[in-house]
Amino acid sequence: MEEGTIVYIDYDLFDADSGALIETTREETAKSNNTHEEGRNYEPLCVTIGEGRLIEGFEDSLAEAEVDTDYDLDIPAGKAYGERDANAVEYFGPQQLARQVRDPDNLEVGGTVEIGGRKGTLVMFRAGRARIDFNHELAGKALRYNYRITKVVEDREEMVLAMFKMTTGSEDFEVEFDGDDVAITIPDFLGYDQSWGMAKFQII
Repeated sequence: MEEGTIVYIDYDLFDADSGALIETTREETAKSNNTHEEGRNYEPLCVTIGEGRLIEGFEDSLAEAEVDTDYDLDIPAGKAYGERDANAVEYFGPQQLARQVRDPDNLEVGGTVEIGGRKGTLVMFRAGRARIDFNHELAGKALRYNYRITKVVEDREEMVLAMFKMTTGSEDFEVEFDGDDVAITIPDFLGYDQSWGMAKFQII
């Protein structure tokens, strides 16, 4: 696949060591692994090859992949979310928490905490003192992907719609070409979305 190609991918992601399912785009896989979420729309992931949104090992494999072919891929931690870094586990005292966490009294072990723009997992909270792990939750894990590129987007209208979907998560756009000019009608809800201003410049 050439860099910049927009594709749709069906995939299952497992912990390579334990075999536990981490995420999937396939509803049947979710059901067979007892992780099915009612109300979720299971559908292929839309990505741009070489854009860098995916982990390194997956990006490398996609660059060599072909459409409608099944692949089984094991990725070491170093090419996934990295090895665990002991220095990324930090301690915070009561005064620090009071300054940097909105409601420190409601912190829960295992929950996500954001401090200074960094998100981490609260692994210990005792007597007002907290230990927070800022490693990615999959750091140190080898991963296994089972995937297939189900579609390569070639139509230019579909390309525009796919770019909006990747950026906003919505398909409720109207696109009309007149030669090389394009008119785009955005869904009403984006008029109230503060992130839309930044998102449209990413697409342009």
